[in-house]
Parts: sequence; structure tokens; C-alpha cells
Amino acid sequence: MSGNILIIDDEIKLLKLLGMILSQENFNVKEASTARSAMTMLEQYDFDVVLSDVRLPDAFGVELVRSIKTKYPQLEIILMTAFGNITDAVQAMKNGAYDYLVKGDDNEKIIPLVYKALEKVKDNRIKTIQPTGVSKGFGQIIGISPLILQAKKLAEKVALTDAAVLLTGETGTGKEVFANAIHEGSERKKNNFVAINCSAFSKEILESELFGHKQGSFTGALKDKKGLLEEAHGGTLFLDEMGEMPIELQAKLLRVLETGEFIKMGETKVSKSDFRLIAATNRNLEEEIRQGNFREDLYFRLNVFEITLPALRERKEDLKMLAKNFIDIFSHKLHLSSIQVSPDYYKMLEKNNWKGNIRELRNAVERSLILMNDNILDAESLPHYSEKPAQESDSLSMRSLEKIHIQKVLQYTKGNKAEAARLLEIGIATLYRKLEEYGLK
Repeated sequence: MSGNILIIDDEIKLLKLLGMILSQENFNVKEASTARSAMTMLEQYDFDVVLSDVRLPDAFGVELVRSIKTKYPQLEIILMTAFGNITDAVQAMKNGAYDYLVKGDDNEKIIPLVYKALEKVKDNRIKTIQPTGVSKGFGQIIGISPLILQAKKLAEKVALTDAAVLLTGETGTGKEVFANAIHEGSERKKNNFVAINCSAFSKEILESELFGHKQGSFTGALKDKKGLLEEAHGGTLFLDEMGEMPIELQAKLLRVLETGEFIKMGETKVSKSDFRLIAATNRNLEEEIRQGNFREDLYFRLNVFEITLPALRERKEDLKMLAKNFIDIFSHKLHLSSIQVSPDYYKMLEKNNWKGNIRELRNAVERSLILMNDNILDAESLPHYSEKPAQESDSLSMRSLEKIHIQKVLQYTKGNKAEAARLLEIGIATLYRKLEEYGLK
């Protein structure tokens, strides 16, 4: 486990000794001999754990704990005290210190205690990031390009109404983000936002998920199930990949939209639901109508207000802003700090056509954080977009690179092969074959 440690002590010999001990554990260590210099370092670097003497020439450690924890609540502080000052250390813990050590007596406890404090820091970061790290409403929509600002403006206007919305655009352009923003900007935000991908289920399962079912209505229906139409009552129902919905279910959905009534599978009585519908598709629904795959009457019912989301290649001025946002998200997720981004990293991103749009960019940034060296994101962190020609004659070298890449991804996913296959963008069977080929467990 790596970590950034700040040691504060005016005894220079002890300061250097502690620095050497912790550096041997592969921690990134900084040293300060006064509270003033320590506070300056805290502003310049992202620390995880602070080891501080209780008595400093320009501050009282007990009060220093309060100051540091107020400004940097996610980090943890370990106090170092002489035997006669234990009461000060106890008071410091009341002020927010993680624990204390008695100088000279607890030397063997330093390393284990730092590791425990780092585990606590992980929990702190999760708690502080979860509420603030995920923007809600239209704050989720990132970009300053004219096309995205126009789409956002339309979404803000329609959010104030109860009209059905149809979001169109290529895969990965952020349709669910827009749908959620519309919900959060509406009067229905106090109730559920329910989303389902219509392409992810068979007809029977999709019908059960939407309408619900009674126990015994079909094989495997072991108990009553509440459908998403019922869950979305008073809120918003988001149907992603609407163009994939079986045409038989389209008729049932149309009836719900017209009457607000539906019947659960295996049920005879009518249920009611008042919800706002937002649908999304990457298909041309007018073409699907001509081919007999989509009902025209449902299309007119859905297409009350259409918003077309631009492809990422049409808004490349937003690329850097989006990438920075994903770097921040995944840095917190991976507990990484002091990430440096080389200018050639962004230049390499701009050279790609982004057929998978924002979703593809998100995956690229996540992979690059796994592959980077020395906490530096550069063009070499983006193997899928590197312009270096493959040396076909050097097959051993290419095999070696692939093996190292798979090992890094597996390390990141903590051995979760399904997640690793997703990040590698290969099938799970292909991953197992490669693991066997390279002798990886």
C-alpha cells in the first residue's frame, strides 16, 4: 500500500530517522520542522497521514490537529509525544487525531499504525467523495461547445414541463446523463428516477421488468414482483435503447402512455401509474417504422420533444474538460494523488475519432490511469491510440506488452476477470485463453 506521509518534528535527527524508516516502506515522505512549514506543504501536496510531535517551536500539537482536520478532514494524524505528555495526546485524539505514539517506547508500532491510518484514510475519502463527487442535475453535463450548450438549453426548458422527451444520438453520447438531469430539474425530482435498457432483456423478461408479475404467472415467477412502471409512479421512467423494444410490447406501452393504466403479467385487475417518460435511441426510428420494426403511433407519442445529442467528434473543444473530469473521478476511486498530465496526453486524445463517444473516452482515461508510470499521464498511457507502428517481426515484444497489460488490468480489478475483460474490451473466453497462453492465474 502506498501513501503520502508528512512528518513534523523539530528534532532533526528523529525527523530524518523517521523519514528513512517510512521511505523504506515505499511511502512518499516529506519532512517539516515547524508547524508553519508543515501547513505550507499541506497546501502544496496531497497527504494521507501526518506524524507530528506534540511540542513544536511555533505551535501546540493538540491545537494543530484541530486546524489540520478542519481544513483537510480526509487525512489522519498520528501524534508523537514524550511519556509525560500523554494527556496532551489524549486531548489531541478528542480534537480528531487518529492515535498517538510515545517516543522511544513505541518505535515498533510506527509502521503498523501508519498502515492502519491509511486504511482509515480510504474510508474517509469514500465518505467525503460520495456526496460531492457526483454532480446532480444539469451540473452533470460538461462542455462549452455550442452543440452541447444548445442541447442543455433545450433540456432545461423541457424539464420544467411534464412532456415526454426523446433523446437521440450515437451510442455513448450521454443520453442517460441528460435524462437524469431532466428529472432532477423537474417537479418530480423528489420521486424515483427509474432506468432500464430495452436491449438488455428478452421480450418476456422486459415485460416482467416493466409491468411486474404475479406469482406463478410464468415459469420462474416464484413471488409477486413490482414493475418499473409502478416504481416510477410520481417520478420518471427512462427507457434506453427504445428502438430495441419488441413490437408486441410497444402496443402495451402505448396504452399506458395514453391511459396511465396497465395490467401486471398474470393479473386481471388494472393498476395505475403517473410517471414522466424519457426515451432514448441511437436508431433512426423513422427508418424503423418504414421497416415495420417500430409503431408509428408510439413514435408520435414519444416524440413530443426531441433533443439530439452531438457526437464527441463534433465537440472536440470539450474533450480536455471531459478528460479532466474522468481523471478526477478515477483518481479518487483508485486513491491516487499528485497526478501529472503531460500535454501530449491531451494531444493524443484529440487525434482519436471517438466512435464510442464519451463512454469510450471514459474507458480510455480509466485504462490510462492503470497503465501510467510514476503518476504521469502521457501519450504512452494510451496504448489503444498510440501512433507508433506495430513491429510485426518482433512478435515476442508484442506478446510481452500484452501480458504486462493484462497483468496490470487484473491487478486493478483485484482478480475480477469479468471486470478485466470489460476494461480490455475482449470476451471473457478470450481473456481465459490469453491467461492460459501467458501462464497467468
